[in-house]
Amino acid sequence: MHWYEIIIVAGYFLALGFLFLYSLGQLHLTLNYLRARKKAANEPAAPPPLQEYPVVTIQLPVYNEKYVIQRLIDSVCRIDYPREALEIQVLDDSNDETTALARERITFYQKQGIDIRLIQRPERKDFKAGALAYGLARAKGEFVAIFDADFMPAKDFLQKTIPHFTHHNIGMVQTRWGHINRNYSYFTKMQAFGLDAHFSVEQTARNSVHSFINFNGTAGVWRKTCIIDAGGWSADTLTEDLDLSYRAQLKGWQFKYLEAVESPAELPILMPAIKSQQYRWNKGAAETSRKNLLQVYRQQLPLVTKLHATFHLLNSSVFLMLLVVALLSLPLLLIKFRHPQLNVLFNLANIFLAGFFSIAFYFWVAAKKAPFTKIKESFVPAFLSFMTISMGLCLHNGLAVFEGFAGRKTPFIRTPKFNATNTRGGHLRNSYIKYRLTLSTLLELLLGLYFLGGILLGFYLADFGLVVFHAMLAIGFFTISYQSLRLAWHAG
Repeated sequence: MHWYEIIIVAGYFLALGFLFLYSLGQLHLTLNYLRARKKAANEPAAPPPLQEYPVVTIQLPVYNEKYVIQRLIDSVCRIDYPREALEIQVLDDSNDETTALARERITFYQKQGIDIRLIQRPERKDFKAGALAYGLARAKGEFVAIFDADFMPAKDFLQKTIPHFTHHNIGMVQTRWGHINRNYSYFTKMQAFGLDAHFSVEQTARNSVHSFINFNGTAGVWRKTCIIDAGGWSADTLTEDLDLSYRAQLKGWQFKYLEAVESPAELPILMPAIKSQQYRWNKGAAETSRKNLLQVYRQQLPLVTKLHATFHLLNSSVFLMLLVVALLSLPLLLIKFRHPQLNVLFNLANIFLAGFFSIAFYFWVAAKKAPFTKIKESFVPAFLSFMTISMGLCLHNGLAVFEGFAGRKTPFIRTPKFNATNTRGGHLRNSYIKYRLTLSTLLELLLGLYFLGGILLGFYLADFGLVVFHAMLAIGFFTISYQSLRLAWHAG
């Protein structure tokens, strides 16, 4: 074998090995989730209701959210909690008509006796983390609830979350995201399918075995002293929520996850918005792992906790490893054809298929067994569709992960909101989205052709082991690139 063939084979199997280990971690979480659900059936569903009401500050960090700002304020002002114990901060960094729309609703509710204020910083720096820190320094509350602009919290949100701060060591309570526009389109269904697995299996399972979980940036409540003790909000990663979560838990604070409490929100409905959200989440996770992973191993923690934290922080690396496996799979076919003596090695590699079935089991439990996220659709088509779209995003997300590990800094780009429900069109001509043709879109189209070539190569070599894999990659990349090209074409 030539040296470059050795590198290709080694790189392929190392990346595949990472994906396999990650899938085993997801399998362990799934089994823990099933145990936790069985245990929860024999325990009280919730602590006793509040007898005394601590002061709570609700923070609404917004930046140019003209389509949803009034909906957000209306929802929060309907929350059932004593007015004398509730403060609402609209942390507005906007430079468009969002401010005027917010001020109109704020004035309306102030006249009704609700303590709600518009807070604007003299200088917009450090993005969302900076806005939250600025508001925290002025917050009256012992507890701080946070909602992003696309959320519509239920009236009983505080009644269901604040009682869980039963012990002084509980630093944060997180609720499950719901999806008001799950059935809006194929892409919202796929997003909901993936998020539901995180908010059912992952969060519940990690919490049940006292492993680290994360505040998801919204729809949760913090103890103010926990934020301060952990060092406060920091903007040195794009996922300030994950970063603060790990710093707080490394300081000994305990988190509580409430699977049964749903906080409805809106999913992005156009591909540029989906990509901007995916970019921030995946790059930020890589930045946070770079910052905090070594700290996890320096602490006196159980090995299982450290392993779960490792795969939690390296979660986004799955896209980078998937991209490596995908790109190397075509030259691997040629190497396999040229060196038939390697067939034993490639046959042994079939054990990695167990990883695929572990992931399928993880999503099946979330989709069919989790009590709050069951889907009505047939599981197999939904799962294969989700995996295909995820594969189509592996270039975009993989590059984001690479940038995060490389330390390349980029601005915080928030996800445009549309005010879309299952039955309403929303603002498809969203003025916050730049409908333009990008290099990554062209590369996605080229990769679709590349993996189409992989299918043809498999038939030419009479080696059909990767045909399904290449077909899913081709469909995924063609779908993602088509959605971006279509919007850019119409905008032009």
